[in-house]
Amino acid sequence: MSVVYDAGVLVAADHNDRTVWADHRARLELGTVPLTTAPVVAQVSRSVRQVQLRRFLRGCDVVAFTADQAHDVGALVRATGTADVVDAHLIVVAGPTRATVLTADEDDLSRLAAHVPKAVRILPL
Repeated sequence: MSVVYDAGVLVAADHNDRTVWADHRARLELGTVPLTTAPVVAQVSRSVRQVQLRRFLRGCDVVAFTADQAHDVGALVRATGTADVVDAHLIVVAGPTRATVLTADEDDLSRLAAHVPKAVRILPL
């Protein structure tokens, strides 16, 4: 099962949330490398002193926001009447693999996920 981390997961890891760290480690031990996106990292990263965040991200694949995705992200924002390009990009990344998105923002991401062709499961943090 593919898992995509939203900003809430990264914030929790940065604050050394033991449950988030334990779940992350279990995924890695099972051979599942979680994804997040470069825009999500940008939302959370504020300082080189965020050692826990940087350590956590070493166990993740960070997906870039490509020019090819820009139109899909824009169309998703329009279709849902939302404005958060970072959240829309997260759903666009999760869609092709039918990934589960782990988030603290279940309502907004569920709204976006309802508008993509492949099922994206939203799991609250």
